[in-house]
Amino acid sequence: MLSQRVQTLSESLTIAITTLAGELKAQGKDVLSFSAGEPDFDTPQVIKDEAIKAINDGFTRYTAVPGFPDLLEAIAGKLKRDNGLEYETSDIVASNGAKHSLFNLFQVTLDRGDEVIIPAPYWVTYPELVKYSGGVAVIVETDDKTNFKITPTQLKEAITPKTRMLVLTTPSNPTGAFYSKEEIEALAEVLKGTEILVASDEMYEKLLYDGKIFTAVASVSEDMFQRTITINGLSKSVAMTGWRFGYVATPNKTLTKAMKKLQSQSTSNISSITQKASIAGLDGRADADVRTMKIEFEKRRDLAVKLCNEIDGLSVVKPDGAFYLFINIKDVEPDSMKFCKDLLEKKGVAVVPGLGFGSDGYFRFSFATSEKNIIEGLKRVAELVSEYQK
Repeated sequence: MLSQRVQTLSESLTIAITTLAGELKAQGKDVLSFSAGEPDFDTPQVIKDEAIKAINDGFTRYTAVPGFPDLLEAIAGKLKRDNGLEYETSDIVASNGAKHSLFNLFQVTLDRGDEVIIPAPYWVTYPELVKYSGGVAVIVETDDKTNFKITPTQLKEAITPKTRMLVLTTPSNPTGAFYSKEEIEALAEVLKGTEILVASDEMYEKLLYDGKIFTAVASVSEDMFQRTITINGLSKSVAMTGWRFGYVATPNKTLTKAMKKLQSQSTSNISSITQKASIAGLDGRADADVRTMKIEFEKRRDLAVKLCNEIDGLSVVKPDGAFYLFINIKDVEPDSMKFCKDLLEKKGVAVVPGLGFGSDGYFRFSFATSEKNIIEGLKRVAELVSEYQK
């Protein structure tokens, strides 16, 4: 009754656990959830005001599939101002979140058997969308020793005649690791002379700490600019998760034309109201709100790292960006599914097993919540660890 391709697809583990935690809370159970990849801040008022104005002005009709001209110009302006990247508006497609942008990209580039190199830990959706699109996810394992980043040697060894694409995430979900300009340049050297595309997911670019400077993957050389498809949006930087806004940018006209064609037959344009509101998140009007969130996230990160490293048996690499800790539990319980199941059932704490990100022996802990919740949540984690060690 169901197609073979949909039967091979796994449900998003992060969404499944977040949903379960919500159901348990609705039943009156004492549950603290650190599973969602979502800021706990409200969308900035300037963005909400633009949405209200759009509704009142009657901006409620269809737009062009990739977005209406003012939005595409705002995206191009953001990419030039923040990242030093020059795109024409025809090089950009706005979609219903970065997940939709990735779906479009994989669908139009992958044929059966094409290989996509994905460093692990990875965002849970990457390999599933590759598989659904007929491709083969080639997982390259990384760990604490390389700060969860793929090395040029690993990349070179993973490339085969079937390699079609490399997926890079900077800063990373789930580890918070980011690639410096020098590290991107080193990977770029490996790709020279090949036809391998790079899908660069830069959703967390605004959430970098300790004075770290973000480098867009496409900006390091003309060669990388031509082969890179930049994926971004506003879900994380300005707390617009529910608005569903993402975009891709690439100078490859064949790719953008194909993505527009596919989107024209699936969702067509994204919400016209979201388009109008998103301009205020792109043109700098919400920058003060971004800085406020970033300062708070950095404080929470420092608190969470300190408390985690005080738990005997656990360790964590201090993340450079995003709002997650990827906590090593190998010395306590290498089976991350078992540990996280026990943590939820016995202590009422919802986190995401590392297995879902391709790295067992870890779990992801989101610090996009209050300091009070972080303190109580890690206290309960410490209690479970103590019980394991008895």
